[in-house]
Amino acid sequence: MTVSAATESRHDATGPDERTQRLATAVRTAAVAAADAAGGGMALVFAAPSAAGASDAPRLRSAAGFPSADSARQAAVLLGAEVRETLVSAGITSHAPRPELGERAGGGVVMFPLACEGRVHGVLVVCTPVALDPARQEVLASQSEILGLRFDHAQMGALEAKPDEEPQETPDSDDTNEEILKLSEALFAQDIELLRSNEKLGKVEKLKNDFIERMSRELRTPLNSIIESIISVLTNENEALSDSGKQSLRHALDDGTGFLRTLQNILDLWRVKQRELPVEIQEVNLRETIDEAIFSVQDEIDSKPITVETKIDDHFPKIRTDLTKINQILFLLLENAVRFTPTGKVTISAHLNGDRLHCEIRDTGIGICPDDQHSIFDEFYQVDEPSSKKYAGAGLGLALVRDLVVLLEGEISVQSEIGQGSIFSFELPVQVVG
Repeated sequence: MTVSAATESRHDATGPDERTQRLATAVRTAAVAAADAAGGGMALVFAAPSAAGASDAPRLRSAAGFPSADSARQAAVLLGAEVRETLVSAGITSHAPRPELGERAGGGVVMFPLACEGRVHGVLVVCTPVALDPARQEVLASQSEILGLRFDHAQMGALEAKPDEEPQETPDSDDTNEEILKLSEALFAQDIELLRSNEKLGKVEKLKNDFIERMSRELRTPLNSIIESIISVLTNENEALSDSGKQSLRHALDDGTGFLRTLQNILDLWRVKQRELPVEIQEVNLRETIDEAIFSVQDEIDSKPITVETKIDDHFPKIRTDLTKINQILFLLLENAVRFTPTGKVTISAHLNGDRLHCEIRDTGIGICPDDQHSIFDEFYQVDEPSSKKYAGAGLGLALVRDLVVLLEGEISVQSEIGQGSIFSFELPVQVVG
């Protein structure tokens, strides 16, 4: 059951000093919680000026996420006009990123009024490293409502404690202001320690990067050597080998090639996430690129009663995009379609719509149930049971496809029905060569 601030204050025997201390603690806690809810951003809590000093500037009460108290005060000055506007409008307001506030404000600034029953007691300012999603904004709005209730409770308690006197500025007094700023500075010390921890985390990330790179290099070198040796034996000693020996070597070659491809997928996924995979624009003949992708999975196509059909205009113009990445996208989608199509047909089509390339890979395979469709682009996700070997794979191909399409500023989607097959469609911005 909800109790209004006014009703609650009538039963509050708390003295002014304790009430002020509780408000200071609530304000400090709210600033920390807001910075955390913003995904590692920064937060400022302002109190509205008293009625007598309505023309005064809002007072900074607490802050979190700043490297120092001075930087918080500077931010308060920079955002003063927007804070006053929010006090007047009494509504949530969003503002553009403020580069002068650093990376933690790169996603913009959102201001929440601290209101209760029509009375606006202050503003919670949240600077975000990335734009707020609806879920985070809802959390912050709830926090501001709770803090508004605390301000209202403190103010109503102060008024009722001395009904015959002029309204006191208990929560807004200079002593309280100084006390809360001292508490904020203690919080800044914690933030500095957090920054040091983040620096350590940065070193850990570098170690992880080095490990991935080194592991990839150390595994790829001997694996390439093994694959080359198998090819050499199959080529030069073909007549001397028994049929079973040839078959065993071919299986080993397939397994080694698949392992090498998985290793490269892991490395590429890592590089995309670390923003270390560069985009290299060059001229692309899409028809030839599709043919190369089909050739790369020809052995698996030949092992099944399926056909692969292409639908692309004979006079399809050359385009400029990243050849390596579009080749990889087409190969991975085609490989996925062939793997999950026991019998039937796989169709690859492409067309241009202005400066956007639209590609579609359609199969008549087993299909994907609706519950799985939202997860198939996640790393290591596999539609079949992990214990099943029917459809071999590491669950990395579609995740890499999604990341590569996003890297090229494109979009990808899937339509599927169990037993009817799947359609993977993607579109990318390209430059058409005249």
